Amino acid sequence: MKYDPKSSIAGEFINHEEILATLDYAKENKNNKELIEAILEKADKAKGITHREAAVLLECDDDELNEKMYRLAEDLKKRFYGNRIVLVAPLYLSNYCVNGCVYCPYHAKNKEIARKKLTQEEIKQEVIALQDMGHKRLALEAGEDPKNNPIEYILECIKTIYSIKHKNGAIRRVNVNIAATTVENYRKLKEAEIGTYILFQETYNKENYEKLHPTGPKHNYDYHTEAMDRAMEGGIDDVGLGVLYGLGTYKYELVGQIMHAEHLEAKFGVGPHTISVPRLRPADDVDPSQFPDALSDEIFAKIIAIIRIAVPYTGMIISGRESAEARKMALHLGVSQMGAGSKTSVGGYDEHNKDEEGTTSEQFDVSDNRTLDEVINWLIDMEYIPSFCTACYRAGRTGDRFMELCKSGQIQNCCQPNAVMTLKEYLEDYASDDTKQKGDKLIKEELKKLPSEKVRAIVEEKLAKIEQGERDFRF
Repeated sequence: MKYDPKSSIAGEFINHEEILATLDYAKENKNNKELIEAILEKADKAKGITHREAAVLLECDDDELNEKMYRLAEDLKKRFYGNRIVLVAPLYLSNYCVNGCVYCPYHAKNKEIARKKLTQEEIKQEVIALQDMGHKRLALEAGEDPKNNPIEYILECIKTIYSIKHKNGAIRRVNVNIAATTVENYRKLKEAEIGTYILFQETYNKENYEKLHPTGPKHNYDYHTEAMDRAMEGGIDDVGLGVLYGLGTYKYELVGQIMHAEHLEAKFGVGPHTISVPRLRPADDVDPSQFPDALSDEIFAKIIAIIRIAVPYTGMIISGRESAEARKMALHLGVSQMGAGSKTSVGGYDEHNKDEEGTTSEQFDVSDNRTLDEVINWLIDMEYIPSFCTACYRAGRTGDRFMELCKSGQIQNCCQPNAVMTLKEYLEDYASDDTKQKGDKLIKEELKKLPSEKVRAIVEEKLAKIEQGERDFRF
């Protein structure tokens, strides 16, 4: 097959020969300082770089140039996302699955894991527990099982989640991470008013992919890889990419991931809304030592920096898979969203829904087990603004409209005020005394930084109303 980023065929827009040629080109130029300097100079214009240029940066082992790369990544992150960190939590609906993925404990042959599917009443309990923590944004997770987890079940769950208002709590954005499906089903998800549709590719190497997914519908590499195209055709204009680093060689995966972003931009004029960077973690029935391509923290950091440089407008997500130390590093180099207080089991949030003693249904081990309040306190100490903002989705600033605002920098006029106001809501409703004290101080400092006196006056007015009990203001 011939490489064609505008093609709808997986083997053409994620072209194996092009990836191999790219990796060879990168090796040949790993010591080409003039070229690397030129790539970094181009990247500084905040228009992104190509997959070949990204591969060259990945091969570079010059300490001085690498340090320059890290500084640029941090600078680009600040230009597009400031010091805001959006917080999200996964909600596992069901771990029934018909696939045979060898790296996931939900695989169909695992007879040890406790299988569970939440009822609508149990979902209500989970959502109330999440609202009582302070969460406003969820990512739904479910195994692929046409009998137990049909699209009708997912749609019913979304409707239930949006309907629950508990005290001052409300879930304002539901992102969905479910298996590749049809254009018709993506239209249904769009009509259900989801936020971002997320689907991890796991690995872009087709041969490796088919070995890792030996049975079940997920075995079909092309159908899975072309899912984002069908989602876009179904009207979902915010999609999220991800690979599971550690399943395959990281150099191949990074090039494939950036090629996928280039494909979406070339075909639809809209790149990925988010890119996730999970690493393989221990889990029931899964031993990471069986996979030889585990990533060191040093390589992981470089991958995050390069993604930020290559696709500067894209939100980057890191989960609780990573330790607090690794997440701190990731925040500096490009990550703009993170999970907090996360549970990766079905029914993990509400005490009534948890597994029976002696069983487990976690999809993977969580390294960062801190509560949402502890994570927020930590972020404030580092002078980040913890944000629960969902304004863009609810105001129709999605797809090409969002990207246009983001690439031009105009989105900052909305994001900073919205972050401050949603943080204030959290401080009033859920924060510990220490977090509230620190957060109120941070808000005062951030108000001074707002460039528009008019906007500052409006935000101050809204903050006063939040203190008086009103909620859900947004720009």
